Amino acid sequence: MKVLAMVLAGGQGSRLHPLTAERSKPAVPFGSRYRIADFVLSNLVNSEIRGIYLLVQYKSQSMIEHVNKAWGHAHTFPGQFVTVVPPQMREGQEWFQGTSDAIFQNINLIERHAPDMVAVFGADHIYRMDVRQMVDFHRQSNAHVTVAAIPVPLKEASAFGIIDAHDKGVIRGFLEKPENPPPMPSDPSRAYGSMGNYLFDTDVLLTALREARDRDEHDFGRHILPRLIHSHRVFAYNFAENMVPAVASYEETGYWRDVGTIDAYYAANRDVLGAEARFNLFNPQWFIRSSNYQGPSPRIASGEILNSVIGAGSLIKGARIRNSILRREIIVEEDVEIDDCVIMDYTVIRRGARLRGVIIDRYNEIAANSRIGFDPAADRARFHVTEGGVVVVPKGPEVPDVTRYNI
Repeated sequence: MKVLAMVLAGGQGSRLHPLTAERSKPAVPFGSRYRIADFVLSNLVNSEIRGIYLLVQYKSQSMIEHVNKAWGHAHTFPGQFVTVVPPQMREGQEWFQGTSDAIFQNINLIERHAPDMVAVFGADHIYRMDVRQMVDFHRQSNAHVTVAAIPVPLKEASAFGIIDAHDKGVIRGFLEKPENPPPMPSDPSRAYGSMGNYLFDTDVLLTALREARDRDEHDFGRHILPRLIHSHRVFAYNFAENMVPAVASYEETGYWRDVGTIDAYYAANRDVLGAEARFNLFNPQWFIRSSNYQGPSPRIASGEILNSVIGAGSLIKGARIRNSILRREIIVEEDVEIDDCVIMDYTVIRRGARLRGVIIDRYNEIAANSRIGFDPAADRARFHVTEGGVVVVPKGPEVPDVTRYNI
């Protein structure tokens, strides 16, 4: 069974602004060393799906550079690759107009490889998934199309695109953020939320893409899938039944997060902290791969560090750090206090600074004795502050002044 993956990684991510001011949503850093897109790519590679096209569009340079550094090794075996594909404009002077149009504009790649099945996955989510199990379900059900579905509490389901399915998983309808969502057949307290991950029999996909083009339709969720349920076997695959090896008993079963807002992104970063993390990123049997950074180990000269992650190449000179993630090459000077923060690469935090509930994007220098996260009015005057109260300091100059490091 030959499966080709087409990963949609062109998301603008406007609700993640200012983290997406200079990069697409899938390129946003996550945890101590990853990008959001690393999760879908790792899931596919771990699932032995070797041919992967990553379709990019908005502010794609950061994503392109990351894939070149992190996934260049993917060409080790014949037929194994992770290739970035920007809009080719083969059908005219248009960028991708929607999810199905992005695939249609690259239909030649599918025809060239002639796979049995095409996996169309998004690159915007944090999760682990053995895609082989979804492929097995697709084949056993004699499905033409399979849609990955995550069970969500019924009281929260109105915030999702919801799948209405029969007891055997046959889909009979799609509803966008319905007021009265239909429950899952097997659990009246939950509903099926669409994860935006699809498996298609190749011939069904190619025909549907051409029909959509003729109809001037551009989206899987709004156009292609609602039409296919009337003519083809379209099934929901229950993500809660997907079993990834070596997941710890203390982890949240079926962990999946749509990190589409700053508050959701911030909460997901906090989920990776702790000795018994809700989502433990260390799983020797299901690695999440990323860039092969060659910098030194972090150095802790002195300080108090509680429930935190310190990335490679960082230097802590004397500080109190709690419930926080510091990515690589962070410098924290004496008498600094950092609580509940996400500090991205190449940031310097000067002596006496106090940070609480802050996300600091790359290449920043926080001045000595600064206070961020303590005065909402003052923070809003200088930075972006979310509804949940998270302060976001936007990305600093792309090329830092190396003299400021003073290590």
